[in-house]
Amino acid sequence: MSAGRRILSTYRLQLGPELTFDDAAAQAGHLARLGVSHLYLSPILQATAGSTHGYDVVDHSRLDEGLGGEAGFRRLASAAHEAGLGLVVDVVPNHMTTPVPVSLSEPLWSVLREGRASPYAHWFDIDWDALEGKVLWPVLGSSLAETLAAGELTLDRVGGEDVVRYFDHVLPLSPGSDAARMPLGSLLAHQHYRLASWRDAATELNYRRFFDVTSLIGVRVEDPSVFEATHRILVDAVLSGDVDGLRIDHPDGLADPRGYLDQLAAATGGGWTVVEKILEGEERLPDDWACAGTTGYDTLLRVGGLFVDPGGAEPLAALSEELLGEPQDLASMTREAKRHVVERVLPAEIHRLMRLVDRALPWLDQGAVRRAIEALLMGMDRYRVYVRPDEPVQPDDAEVVRTAAAHGLADSRNSVDRDVLAAVIDLALGQAADVADPAAQRDFVVRFQQTCGPVMAKAVEDTVFYRYVRLVGLNEVGGDPGRFGVAVPEFHAFAERIATDWPLTMTTLSTHDTKRSEDVRARLAVLSGRPAEWSAWVRKACGMAAAHRDELVDPLTEYFLWQTVVGAWPISPERLVGYATKAVREAKLHTAWVDGDAHYEAAVARFCRGIATDADVAQHVEAWLTDSAPAIRANTLGQKVIQLLMPGVPDLYQGSDLVDLSLVDPDNRRPVDYQERARRLERLDAGEPPRDVADEKLLVTATALRIRRARPEVFVGAQAGYAPIATSIEDAVGFRRGPGGPDDVLVLATRDAGRLASRGGWSEAVVTLPSGSWRNLLSDNVVAGGAAMLRDVVPLDGLPVAILVRDDVRRTR
Repeated sequence: MSAGRRILSTYRLQLGPELTFDDAAAQAGHLARLGVSHLYLSPILQATAGSTHGYDVVDHSRLDEGLGGEAGFRRLASAAHEAGLGLVVDVVPNHMTTPVPVSLSEPLWSVLREGRASPYAHWFDIDWDALEGKVLWPVLGSSLAETLAAGELTLDRVGGEDVVRYFDHVLPLSPGSDAARMPLGSLLAHQHYRLASWRDAATELNYRRFFDVTSLIGVRVEDPSVFEATHRILVDAVLSGDVDGLRIDHPDGLADPRGYLDQLAAATGGGWTVVEKILEGEERLPDDWACAGTTGYDTLLRVGGLFVDPGGAEPLAALSEELLGEPQDLASMTREAKRHVVERVLPAEIHRLMRLVDRALPWLDQGAVRRAIEALLMGMDRYRVYVRPDEPVQPDDAEVVRTAAAHGLADSRNSVDRDVLAAVIDLALGQAADVADPAAQRDFVVRFQQTCGPVMAKAVEDTVFYRYVRLVGLNEVGGDPGRFGVAVPEFHAFAERIATDWPLTMTTLSTHDTKRSEDVRARLAVLSGRPAEWSAWVRKACGMAAAHRDELVDPLTEYFLWQTVVGAWPISPERLVGYATKAVREAKLHTAWVDGDAHYEAAVARFCRGIATDADVAQHVEAWLTDSAPAIRANTLGQKVIQLLMPGVPDLYQGSDLVDLSLVDPDNRRPVDYQERARRLERLDAGEPPRDVADEKLLVTATALRIRRARPEVFVGAQAGYAPIATSIEDAVGFRRGPGGPDDVLVLATRDAGRLASRGGWSEAVVTLPSGSWRNLLSDNVVAGGAAMLRDVVPLDGLPVAILVRDDVRRTR
């Protein structure tokens, strides 16, 4: 890591056609003034042309030409460094895309042309034996026979080579193929790939994919030669000083996450690295991973939960039951979603596991094996465990797998043979005795773990989170909708653990993958503190929408959308329709991405357009937002100041320095108006008071980032500390950063401002500050240490948050 570019905070930029390397370079000065230390870039290697995210890598050997290529990246690095900023880059080690045409990828073209004999065959996680040495290539619109009969497959010549063409798809022919003499059907039968309908991927695919995305093929980065080839550019960028840190996408998809991180650390000299690891419940990041921590979803859950009133859980559940006509049970919904995923979405992955069991334990009945595998996957409560075939199993990992088996056994609708299940458990832990093929057992250990994540992600994040409607703001990546609120002591314990165990982990509130932005969730959290008022509001809203609703629009979807409207208002009909279409397809109750119900989707679209353009509905929504404004404001500013100044390295997702009411992608990848942000920051820096909550959020953000930059040792150095600040009332949360010296920084935030106001304010509530005199950087107000009145520190008629420094230290801007 380059001296002088210590990673104190990051600003995520989602590169793409509308934000190239040069566009990012143009914002370096503004983002440096904002106070961040590093620009955090989405993947920069060559992706599919026009990609808006970069996770569909085509070529690891060059920087993305659409973003500006090597020259553009050099200009960005130079501009960033001149502004005093460093760079952090997102890395995609798990997969790459299967481009159209596939000739865009030299490794894949070679594999399709030469099969197992290809020098790139070891790159990809392909089960060659499943199709007798072929790889399934499911790109046809119908069966191969039907496609041939329709004349949609033709021979062509490209670059002096005979090829097969299927519309935009171009496929190679193996060496020695006699294209001039053989019938096309016979010719295809002699290739190293088997053309098939895209529908066949669900059951017959024999390469590992990213979740259920067939166009993303798994890369065997555990092979040192593959690691070197796919990481050469990024490692060189770190070693040269152009890049200071790396973010690792989806490590749970890798065969050996710990081994991969060890490889990466050795190659880069141990630079700052964080991993996109989803920690479920109280799951802990393995302490032997060579990284600084996670990308922050664990923090998102705790910080957001501070502003959710647990008293709203039961009344909001009752409202949901009233509107839907039946209760929702999260546990049973999750079981059903997992069952759907293992039976309907990922059978190809299940079949691969079954083949491995058959090789290792061929005497087991395959039907019984399938039921055992499905039960085990359904019972897992996390993305995976970390069993390595060459090491003893850790007791915690073994307990997780055995507990999963017990849960899966209890939840299975099918009869599960307990002896077969026990054998599969032993195989998954690498402990099966007398296996017929030891290599198959080692492979099963890895493949089972790689399959757990897709089941969790597709069942929970991409299904249940679009069905469970008690409070949709809790349905977030890494979150738990059944966990209604986080108590202050629980948050402090979490923050203290981070400060001790992972002091340089990333913290976040919004990402390119969050279902809703932090500010949408801040609005929705208010529902938990005003359940009676919300119930009355939504009943009236449903009545007002009668003219826009037809019989196809179900109550669950309507209630889901009312929460969305309140969270993201003002929202255009186009945005709401786009979001609703994605949401109902993900929910899979009435339509889906595959074989969807066009009539249902049209009815939902009409409903969305109707409520988004109805003046009475608009007035009703705005009345709610006006009444809830104090609580929304406190939530918005409170969660931000906590995230920015608690232990860890805070990340800001692009645009979230102002109030940003974005929904799930692609909504959250819309262009950001940086000129507006620069103008607002210039006004605030000139001493003008904030004009609205967006200005206030920018003030809080810039002040927090700048104090971090001015006093790095207080936040990320060896002397950085964390200690709770005692208050006499639960509606405030505070903490101290620093070792207890003159540079310490105190942070205070208001919780549930609406409830607080209804009780008449802070009254005689106090906060116990360290001795001395303390100045609020956000207001210049000065308070004495000791037992200070909360109304003097965070007055209800002022900002609901405070950043305090010793009185002899003036505003850091």
